[in-house]
Amino acid sequence: MPGNSCTRHDLGTLGSEMTESQQPGRYRFGVFEADAATGEIRRQGLRIKLNVQPFQVLLMLLERPGEVLTREQISRELWPEGTYVDYEHGVNSAVNRIREALGDQAKNPRFIETLARRGYRFVAPVQRIDHEGISTGAVEVTVTAIAEPLRATSEEAQPGFADRFLVTADELPKTPQRTVQILFELLQLMYVGFYVGALANLAEIEDLFSALPKASEALIVLIVTAALLIPVRTFLFFAVLFRAPGFRGRYLRIWPFLLPFDVLWALAPFLLLHHMNFGLALACVAPLVYAPFAQRALILMGAGDAARIPPPG
Repeated sequence: MPGNSCTRHDLGTLGSEMTESQQPGRYRFGVFEADAATGEIRRQGLRIKLNVQPFQVLLMLLERPGEVLTREQISRELWPEGTYVDYEHGVNSAVNRIREALGDQAKNPRFIETLARRGYRFVAPVQRIDHEGISTGAVEVTVTAIAEPLRATSEEAQPGFADRFLVTADELPKTPQRTVQILFELLQLMYVGFYVGALANLAEIEDLFSALPKASEALIVLIVTAALLIPVRTFLFFAVLFRAPGFRGRYLRIWPFLLPFDVLWALAPFLLLHHMNFGLALACVAPLVYAPFAQRALILMGAGDAARIPPPG
């Protein structure tokens, strides 16, 4: 019988039947789509690897956005009655895998919010799409219920300044991942070129700095920042090249710390005043001031996403 008289096993069987017959074909949230029929999640058409159990948890959350699902409820769906597992660790691990795939963060969630000692809930608007690609709009009623958490969360989990002045992923154009990856890597090579070039021409730069009030201090700042930032840029280059898992979130966390250094090194053309005039150097500085914001935008557009398509089999 349906309702409260169903056993846990019956509920699991009923849930499977609903997935096959009544459940919409796909769920769309942000730039992601989850296909219940194929068990796949994609970002702008690119498949993101997610194991079976984390995907099941994601579907449960997508089916009831704005509602709190306890760990006990999730564990009953994942493991049949009589299966002895550490469900607390198992559920936490599954949610962490989902967050890693979506580039989400527990402290400032865009998708999955943790409620201490209660469970989890999906806090982003969800659009249900049937198997024919038609939006049912069945989840729109839940958006108002989760409006408050969304107001407290920015698109990339950066409060304050980022909320008001920086672009979000939804405001950026959809661009092939390979394109934004190459552009990001070229920017890192540009910065490394600045650092290496400066360190290779210290005598010339020291002569330029001699007119400054604190020439020796300025030269020390140049040497120290160049030496420190070379390995940082190398890390960023290879992290994007190999699409390190979770890199997008890590980059957005360190971006505010890199920003002042990037703005400082936007003045690098003035180090070439022996080879160009002041006006040309100033013209080169203008786009370089924008470079750190361009890097952030490229990451939001997918430069740092771990979206490899696994080999067949």
